[in-house]
This record gives sequence, structure tokens and C-alpha cells, in this order.
Amino acid sequence: MHSCWLRKGMNVVIISRTKEKLDVVAKDIGHTTGQMVKVIVTDFIKENVFSDIEDQLKGLNIGVLVNNVGILPSTIPCQFLEHEELNQTITKVINCNVRTMVKMCKIILPGMENRGKGLILNISSGVASVPFPMYTLYSSSKVFVERFSQSLQAEYKDKEIIIQAVAPFGVSTRMSGYQKTNMVTLSPEQFVERSLQYIRAGDKTNGCICHIILVRFIGTT
Repeated sequence: MHSCWLRKGMNVVIISRTKEKLDVVAKDIGHTTGQMVKVIVTDFIKENVFSDIEDQLKGLNIGVLVNNVGILPSTIPCQFLEHEELNQTITKVINCNVRTMVKMCKIILPGMENRGKGLILNISSGVASVPFPMYTLYSSSKVFVERFSQSLQAEYKDKEIIIQAVAPFGVSTRMSGYQKTNMVTLSPEQFVERSLQYIRAGDKTNGCICHIILVRFIGTT
């Protein structure tokens, strides 16, 4: 959760599968901002986790939802049929990258509709911009994120709810192997700071000018 929302006095719910990491983040947020942090531990790859999440969120007026969960099917690029344990891999990618976003929107969106305001940011990827062999499962799941977000925005725009797909290219995270930052590969803090400037720029953004230019270049080659 970006510090600008914390500065507005918003409390935070953070959800992930590793309690130790969540507790560290929660403690840091609490000490630096004074805001309350609720920790929910879950593994989005597993089945039947959303009823418990919904129960833990009951009664909270959630104004901002960021769906930023996702996995790669393999750390090494490979063809679709070459993935180890392919059936399990398909289930994991769909559960984490697709189902989680849809289910979290299903849980949170009704409250936003009732209040007539809200912001949902669904994190896609720049690789969804064109067919991306060797990352077929991952890139296709991110295409779903974009189309779902854009369609949902069309349905709920008149409710004063902003729903946006954010599709970055290089961001130095664990998923990308903590690549060295440069003009194109940004740190998470840099990307968030820049992408928030595009919240009202439409139902999809690449989040920063260098990634916007990159997707236009790829689309013309």
C-alpha cells in the first residue's frame, strides 16, 4: 500500500501467505504512519480460501483494493507442454493470477457500489500486450486481468468507481530476480509513485512514461 493513502489516514489490510513477512510490514507501517494494519494469512493457490477472507473483512469499509498477487509457472522460460507437473501448474496459475482477482473484486465491489465510490487496481503485465511465447500461461493470465478490468470499469464507471488494469514491464521484484534498476527497470517504490499519477488516465495504464513508450514500440515491430 502506497504511503499517500496512509497519509490520508487510511488503515490497511495486507494479505499474503507468509505471516512472518506480513508481520514485519505491518509493524513498519504502524511505526511510521500510526495507522492500523490488519494481517490476513492465506495462500491464494489453494482452494476454498475466500470465505475466510470475506469473514475477516466483514464490517470494513474498504475504499481501495489492489490485486497484486501473481506467480510465474516456471522460473525458466519454456514451452507450454514442457512445464513440470503441468496439470498442477495450470491450476496454480489460474487460481493465483485469475481467480484471486475476480473473487476479491466480488468481495469488495458491493461495498464500493453501495457507497458510490472506490478504487480497484488490478496488476497485469506488459507481456500481455502481444503474444508472448515461452511465457504462454503467465502472459495469457494477464490478458484476462486487463479484459476483466476494462469490462468491469465500463459496467461500474457511472457508480464513481475507478477500476484500472496496471501493466508494467520491468520492476525489480523477487519475481523478476531483483534485476538491477535502470531507466526501464524501476524499483517497486519508483513504479508505484509514477503509476499513481495515471489513476484517472483510463481503464488501463502501463504506469510510467518509459513503459508506455516500450509497449508502443513493441506493438509496431
